Amino acid sequence: MRSILRTDPIARDVMALCAAAVVVGLSFGAIASAAGVPLAQIMVMNAFVYAGGAQFLAVGLAGAGATAVAIIAAGLLLNARHLPFGLAIGNEVLGASRWSRLFGSHVMTDESVAFALAQEDPLRRRRAYWMTGIALFLTWNVAAFVGAVVGSALGDPDTFGIDAAFPAALLALTLPSLKDRASTLVALGGAALALLSTPFLPAGLPVLVALLALVLGRSSKLVPGRRSS
Repeated sequence: MRSILRTDPIARDVMALCAAAVVVGLSFGAIASAAGVPLAQIMVMNAFVYAGGAQFLAVGLAGAGATAVAIIAAGLLLNARHLPFGLAIGNEVLGASRWSRLFGSHVMTDESVAFALAQEDPLRRRRAYWMTGIALFLTWNVAAFVGAVVGSALGDPDTFGIDAAFPAALLALTLPSLKDRASTLVALGGAALALLSTPFLPAGLPVLVALLALVLGRSSKLVPGRRSS
């Protein structure tokens, strides 16, 4: 195992993400259990919804007495970012068959897409996506099950500081892609929009607002005399 991690940077990075996912999954299971969600429902949600942020949101809304329609609508809005994710990776990564696209879309996460897009070689891109997606899916389900059984004693992941591992990993993967003016403008503009809207919008929505920064990249290519590379 150690030799594989030394020679395969993708496997090493995926293992690091899974270590972080263990703590977050344990916390979700504990929080959901403490909120009165039955173990069977927690596991069904993990298997068929599989959207960490949306699952935390659903449990919080349910505890606040929100209706099922409101919970579903909030989850769909929060995960709307997966639409551009799917366009970014396409069939080159997900595969041509209907079943591979269906399952590949189900295990799609911010991390699996970022890991895939960080690879220049098509074969490595596909391998990175599937390795990350499947590993995180299995890790999340097992960790959430254990957390639900143990109960609420584990507390919030913020207590451990491990919640910072995911954004840190995404930042590390994004930086090498900022090779031209257009991508740099989009990244900085998106970060600024997300930061400015965070105090006013529910968790997850600032990410969608950040997509407006794509206009900056488009504009920089259309202005005469400017070159994006």
